[in-house]
Amino acid sequence: MKLILASDLSFLLKYGYDLTGIPKDQMKIGYITTASKGDRGDFSRKLKYVIKENGYNFDEIDIEGRTKEEIKNFFKDKNIIHMEGGNTFYLIRAIRETGFAEILKELLEEGKIYIGTSAGSYIMCPTIEVSNWDETGKPRFDVTDLTALNYVPFVLKVHYKDEQESKVREKIKTLQYPIRILKDGQGILVEDNKYTFIGDGEEAIFN
Repeated sequence: MKLILASDLSFLLKYGYDLTGIPKDQMKIGYITTASKGDRGDFSRKLKYVIKENGYNFDEIDIEGRTKEEIKNFFKDKNIIHMEGGNTFYLIRAIRETGFAEILKELLEEGKIYIGTSAGSYIMCPTIEVSNWDETGKPRFDVTDLTALNYVPFVLKVHYKDEQESKVREKIKTLQYPIRILKDGQGILVEDNKYTFIGDGEEAIFN
């Protein structure tokens, strides 16, 4: 099983897509846009433009409201599952409503590679509780159960900036799980039970 968990798209363009081991002209990316529907702004449109301009082949899908069969059929000819960022709460709700967790398990067992950015990374942790640290007023869409998909044994803090250190140090005192910190331009390559930090600069580690 191979997962690539990133803070942002810049990591994928510089490192992440290459980490798949798939030549660019052979990549068939299934790009899941659902999380962006729960967020504000037009960042999703900009991200898709940048990916396309960099020469990557992708088809997009919003899993919300889709049947399991529709989602499985969409991914039949894809070798990469890219879950983009946005509102983590909106995304986890859609995952639960569609049964996407079961579909993802099957797709990974088939050898497809998962790439997550931001919210797409948060959902692969045991919980999305770190996403709940956001104080910008993002809606929670009535999600109270913060349980996530549990593909890695730690939680993530993405989009980390050095000026957030004191706040993050205070927040981690309440965590049940270890935490890995990612700035934009950084990510973690997961190969079965091996977790490799990759990216610009050093990994922020709080003991």
